[in-house]
Amino acid sequence: MIKENQRTLNYINVILDALLIFLCMPIAYWARFFLFPFDDRGITLRYYLILTLCMLPIFLITLGAMNLYDSLRTKRLHWEVGRLFWACSINFVVLQTILFLIKQFYFSRLTFVLYFVLVFFALSGKRLMLRLCLRKFRKRGFNQKHVLLLGNGPMAQRYIQALADDPNLGFFVEGYLASQDTIPDLGYLGNLDDLSSVLSDYQPDEVVAALSAQEFSLTPTIIEICEKEGIKLSIIPFYAEYMPSNPQFDNINGIPVMNIRRIPLDNLVYAVVKRTMDIVGSLLLILLTSPIMLFAAIGVRLSSPGPIIFRQERVGLHNKPFDMYKFRSMRVNAQQDTGWSRNRDPRKTKFGALIRKLSIDELPQLFNVLKGDMSLVGPRPEIPHFVEQFKDEIPLYMVKHQVRPGITGWAQINGLRGDTSIVDRIRYDIYYIENWSIFFDLKILLMTPLKGIINQEKLK
Repeated sequence: MIKENQRTLNYINVILDALLIFLCMPIAYWARFFLFPFDDRGITLRYYLILTLCMLPIFLITLGAMNLYDSLRTKRLHWEVGRLFWACSINFVVLQTILFLIKQFYFSRLTFVLYFVLVFFALSGKRLMLRLCLRKFRKRGFNQKHVLLLGNGPMAQRYIQALADDPNLGFFVEGYLASQDTIPDLGYLGNLDDLSSVLSDYQPDEVVAALSAQEFSLTPTIIEICEKEGIKLSIIPFYAEYMPSNPQFDNINGIPVMNIRRIPLDNLVYAVVKRTMDIVGSLLLILLTSPIMLFAAIGVRLSSPGPIIFRQERVGLHNKPFDMYKFRSMRVNAQQDTGWSRNRDPRKTKFGALIRKLSIDELPQLFNVLKGDMSLVGPRPEIPHFVEQFKDEIPLYMVKHQVRPGITGWAQINGLRGDTSIVDRIRYDIYYIENWSIFFDLKILLMTPLKGIINQEKLK
């Protein structure tokens, strides 16, 4: 049933996209020549509509090539909108190239700019509405994808929990096969030897194999049975907890090789773009915040004896140590290189508590960014004492050192700063590292004044 529903949904999706792509042209034409009448219309609307009809198949093919007509059940809206943006950009370039080659210089370029902007927002809005409608349907039990689970180990448990955490995905687990009945509230359908008969009886939309290391040798048999029954098989490896969220594969003479830890910033172009943004951004912020830094420097000097700038060794990119700068917020003490900072900390001065509460003490780190020790956005750096402790206690902790540490980050704007869970922070840091984009950085920077400045530090 799910396959028929998906096929029908794809047809509706294509038809609605085609209508929106076509209808955006008369709206763009009207906006260009009636709202912004800079010159005569020249070519009439009829020729724009003919051109749109000619471009329509190319547009739909581009959307299909961007995988926008596949099942997007497990894709997020921002992924879909990003693909739409690139599809519209590509088709704009294609249209301009075609018009240049056939020497059609009488069409209004501003009309086409308005047209593609309208198409982008129209298709994005339609997909948002479609997701909202599907969410309501799935809450009522419709458009569910029926899954048969194989295994009862840790990864099987995590898979069940992931589906429970996001019911909008619309997955329904019919039951599971395993050597023992150990998962409560989920139908036990027998052991793995019963797979063939269970598939014949239940005909699920998909089989998900989450076998333990001891059972992984059964994988070839499971693949053979699923292919014989014509049912899609997905495999969650027992080592999935060590894999990135978006694994990358190389091909060496037909042998797929998975890279356990490849990150976007390994790309030289991306790294240069991020570093350029850091330099420009830090210079601008130093100029803008210089009055605040002067106020903080005077306050620190008057609050207690000691230096204005507190330098502390932290661990940065590729595990290399560097001196991180902060306005001193505590009295000079013997635990400054090993003591864990708490929300209520007797070492803080009254003025120090204030500047910590407002994150003013972090402003000197803009000079760390300018030097190249840090970035505007990235995981927060830790002192060597705790790095040595956490790397043995917390899985994947050292992954954060594959990028430059940051003044602000994805964990910080989600409330994970100061005296909070290190495990949760690492989870957010790894998500940021594996899903980095310039737009992700801009999002974090824009959200920082709202969610990343005033923290939970106590003023006493």
